Amino acid sequence: MKRMTVIFEDEGLYTAIKVEAARRNRALKDLVTEAVREWLANQEDLELAPVIAAARDEWREKGGTDASELFRKLEEDDRANPSAV
Repeated sequence: MKRMTVIFEDEGLYTAIKVEAARRNRALKDLVTEAVREWLANQEDLELAPVIAAARDEWREKGGTDASELFRKLEEDDRANPSAV
């Protein structure tokens, strides 16, 4: 376990997090740890967003099909050719 001192320059923020910790019956350090983990996960998502957008654009350019549409077509094919299964 590593220790770190966090200095809240915003008294209102400090009070709000203390109240929230008490309301949830949790330690303040647990809420801060949770918040940092969520922030890190969001940073990863932000980094991936342009990659996902580029993949989605390429998919659209190449005539991609939505999964729901693909499954609907497969079901229709199965109904039309029941012995193919």
